[in-house]
Amino acid sequence: MRALQQNLIRIFASTLMLLGTAHAACLGEQSSTKTYKFDVVPQLTAAKIYTTWSPLLQRVGQDAGLCFELRVSPTIPEFEQKLLKGEPEFVFLNPYHAVLANQKKKYQPLLADSEDLLTGILVVRADSPIKSLDELKGQNITFPAPNAFAASLLIRAELAKKKIDINPVFVKTHSNVYRSVIGKDAIAGGGVNNTLDHEAPEVRQQLRILYETPAYTPHPIATHPSVPAAVRDRFLKSVFKLTQDEEGRKMLEGINLSKPQAVTYAKHYKPLESLQLEKFLVLTGQ
Repeated sequence: MRALQQNLIRIFASTLMLLGTAHAACLGEQSSTKTYKFDVVPQLTAAKIYTTWSPLLQRVGQDAGLCFELRVSPTIPEFEQKLLKGEPEFVFLNPYHAVLANQKKKYQPLLADSEDLLTGILVVRADSPIKSLDELKGQNITFPAPNAFAASLLIRAELAKKKIDINPVFVKTHSNVYRSVIGKDAIAGGGVNNTLDHEAPEVRQQLRILYETPAYTPHPIATHPSVPAAVRDRFLKSVFKLTQDEEGRKMLEGINLSKPQAVTYAKHYKPLESLQLEKFLVLTGQ
């Protein structure tokens, strides 16, 4: 019965997305008087995000007595504009977005995965003759977006440090990056270990990792300062409960939160300020 319910949720979410009315959906406790906007950074396709996040928010919301409106912006820059205006009350965002959101709107990280640390990767085709970063000089390199943390900012900063000038091309999602390299539209592309791991085997087999950055605490779920501490606590406890059964563990694995842990800005994300990535940021609509 539970499996049927989850399939219906996925179909419902997909239908809403196609109709352009996903904003009207309440995932979780239908009788709740408050609906929390929950934005997810669009690293992957909207269909993939709705499929993985909708059943999780439905279950967590029901358990915690909360109602969520899942929102997926068409592009990462559009997501950033909403974030830096303080629109979402809950948000799944990359580590450097967490820095910006805290500095500008006092968003507080709540939880992140404790085991699968985040690394940026530069991939080339599996049959590419390229063996070193120096060979990328003057070449088109694809990235999901200017401000993608590990997939773009870290890699571009490292290339600049090594005086390797490239022509960055931004293609919106990690999935597009991997396919641009496979299709020879770019000689290399920036992504992260987590998104590559979730690609189909036939995609991964056509790619080779040329370079990998140091590892960092991965994407957190953060909350706007207007979210009460009691609501944060209920949400956190409900996510932890998902680890207690197989269905819940699969939901968490689908969003790269297999082993959730409580996190804080000071301990897990403030250290990123020292990376001095500001010069590589591209913020629009500010």
